[in-house]
This record gives sequence, C-alpha cells and structure tokens, in this order.
Amino acid sequence: MGKQNVSCSEAKEKIKEQVMLSIDMTAECDDALLEEIIDSALADCAWYIPYRDKVRIKKEIYNSLRRFDVLSELLEDDDITDIMVNGTSDIYIDKNGIMQASGLRFDTPEKLENIIQHIVAGHNRVVNETNPIVDVRMEDGSRVNIVLPPVAINGPAITIRKFPKLDFTMDRYIEMGTISHEAAKFLKTAVIAGYNIFISGGTGSGKTTLLNVLSGYIPRTERIITIEDSAELRIQGIDNIVRLETRNANLEGKNEITMSDLIKSSLRMVPSRIIVGEVRGVEALDMMQAMNTGHDGSLSTGHANSAKDMISRLETLVLTARDFPMEAIRRQIASALDIIVHLGRLRDRARRVLEISEVLYSDREIVLNPLFQYDDGAENGGCLVKTANHMHNTDKLVRKGFE
Repeated sequence: MGKQNVSCSEAKEKIKEQVMLSIDMTAECDDALLEEIIDSALADCAWYIPYRDKVRIKKEIYNSLRRFDVLSELLEDDDITDIMVNGTSDIYIDKNGIMQASGLRFDTPEKLENIIQHIVAGHNRVVNETNPIVDVRMEDGSRVNIVLPPVAINGPAITIRKFPKLDFTMDRYIEMGTISHEAAKFLKTAVIAGYNIFISGGTGSGKTTLLNVLSGYIPRTERIITIEDSAELRIQGIDNIVRLETRNANLEGKNEITMSDLIKSSLRMVPSRIIVGEVRGVEALDMMQAMNTGHDGSLSTGHANSAKDMISRLETLVLTARDFPMEAIRRQIASALDIIVHLGRLRDRARRVLEISEVLYSDREIVLNPLFQYDDGAENGGCLVKTANHMHNTDKLVRKGFE
C-alpha cells in the first residue's frame, strides 16, 4: 500500500510530535542523537515526502528544538546584516543593503518567547515584564536587542546586528568602491603616524568595520586597550592587547561598569593607544582627555549625519558631562581629534567614505579642513576625491619620517 499524501506543514507537525515523544523517553539527548531521532521519524512516517522537503523538514525541526527556530537560517546567511523580529508574524531582514520581509514567522507566541529566553539565558541575563529591555552578545559576536511588552506594543521585538564572519581589508574596501586608493593610503599613513582618528556615520554605515580595518595598521610593538559596550572589534596582529567591555547593573541596580569607568581605568594600564568602540554619552569627555594626555593614535566612532554634525554632537556630550565654557570644550575637542572620517550610505544603499577632514581650531570655533570628499558628479558615477586643501598639522608625520 503506497504512502499517503499530506501537506509538508502537516507532515512536519506530526513528525515533530513523534520526535518529541522519542526525546521524552530518552534520558539524555545530545545533538547527534537528536538528528538520529529525526531521521528515524522521517523514515518511518506514513506519508510521501519528496527528498528536498525531507531535508528542509529535518533542518526546521532540529532548529526549533536546538537552536533559534526560524531565525537559524537567517543567522546562517552571510548576506544578511540585520534581522528584525516584530512579534510572531513579521520578520524583516537587511540583505545586501535592501530591507525586505523574510517571509518567515514563528508558529506560536510561546515559541518566540522560548527563543528569547534561550538567547538571554546563555548570558546570565533576565528579561520579563519588570525588566523588558535587554542587550546581549551572541557567541559569534552578533548584537541582540530585545524589547518585551508592555513596552513593545505589538509583541516582543528582537533586533539582531550580525557579526560579519569575513574580515574586511582595505583592499576589499577599495575593490568595493567604499574608499579610493589614495584616501586609503592617507589613512594608513595617519594611523601609523599616530593621528587620533574619529569615525562618524549613521546606523549600519560600517563604522566598526572601518575601525577594524584601520586598527590593522597599528604597529605590532604597541600596547592596545579596547573599550566597548559590546565587544565587536577584531584587532589582528597585535599581541599586547587588553579588551574591556562594559557591564550593566544587576537586578538591584548595582555593580554597573560604564565606558567612563573603563576609560579611566585604561589610563593606568600603560596603553600606547586606546580604542573606544563607540562614544555616545558622558564618556566623550573621558575619551577627549585620554587623547590629550599623550595617547596618540587613538581611535573611536560615533553616530552623526555628517562630520560637522559629529563635532556638534561631541560638544553636546562633553557639555553634558561637565559644565565647561564652550570655548574650553571646543579647544579640548580640537586638541584631542586630528582627523574625522565620515561614512554614509548612498541612494542604492552602498556604503561609502564621504569625507575625510582635518580638525582645526580658529577664532574660538572648530573648523574642518576637508582633505577628501565624495563627488556625486564624477565621471564614473561618484567617488572619493582629494581636495585642493593641504594638511596643516604635519608634526606627527614629520616625527615618523613621512613626507
């Protein structure tokens, strides 16, 4: 008697029920045994299932029991940079720079809740109605933000910024058109010479990736301290490195370790350079002071719509930390920062370096001296071009033997 025909979704649910029964009768079930149980259930089922569908059903059942259910295949896709879960039904992705619906959904609200608890449990964190917002880092370095009801009105929201598996290089950036060869050479020279460089840009513009690339030019003989909210930097080729990460307060609201705490501590760790993953609060003042106390070649990033906006935002952040006169704040920033690199996305969502400017101080104002700017009207459709401006502060170049 031939096997019956049923829909794949119906077959999947029935096979999953059989797998669950087999697991319940097993004292211990590791990953290998689970795969064997799923294979056995598929082989013994009373329905005809094409081989391709069997492979998919096995993967989906395994993911639902051991991993992140429907999110697993999205996490495995290297072309996807962001995953956005808006409740059980709406899962969106950013793939190759294009925001789109994934077509996937969780079967039940309970399944989504289980995945959320699975994510946070591995990091000794708690998320519930009392504490509805949490940030964690997955094993591969991907950042996860979770917001639960009642804060999230339409159901639990999960946002995953995936950690790239492949390390970008400056050659790859040049090949992609993100930066010109001449500008890349200039930044390499600036890093080696010890200029303090600040990278600005919007969300998803590639700030951390460029920071990783530039850190590759730091001489191997130097001692590096990295400071981050969530550890994302992958600095290679440096043996003498200390990686620091902030810690959130516990349930009693105690034992928090902030970016400012780590920056202050790093100054006592004999650093050659300090790299701050992202400045977004009062730690901006500590970062400026660190750059002004002999730690040349330090690197950091921040959110802004332009290099000029980044300067204004830094002024505000420093003013929030300490009630200094604005002239003193501007002098502090101009003395600390040498170069600002601004990244952005074009209309086609391609990431580009849009500006590289020298930071100067004149007539009680911070002045940007553009050295490279993105030209939309270039013959090849747009590129980063060198301006006619010359660099003013060349002392560090001279000390390192550069022309």
